[in-house]
Amino acid sequence: MGMKKLRVWWIPQVPGKPFYVDVGTISEGAKILDVLGYYDQFQLDNNIKPDYCNAGGLMEFDPSDNTDSEDGSWTDWYDEETGIDDPRKFLEEKRMNY
Repeated sequence: MGMKKLRVWWIPQVPGKPFYVDVGTISEGAKILDVLGYYDQFQLDNNIKPDYCNAGGLMEFDPSDNTDSEDGSWTDWYDEETGIDDPRKFLEEKRMNY
């Protein structure tokens, strides 16, 4: 079984359009989500923007889901074993179990 394709989605100001960043691992996705959140907070704290309401998450490509196209669809990521859908919580749980 090959590695799943992953990407981060981020909306800097809700409601708004998301942008996407391809990532190679769950850990990389969690890091990107953290950086984007810290960046938004930095801009608020330093009066670069007056306010924000952001949202983001991790997605995986599912070739068996033909909702979006014949080739497959992007769906929200979650760990099938634990049901955890937050990549940071998943990585923390994984560390605690080792």
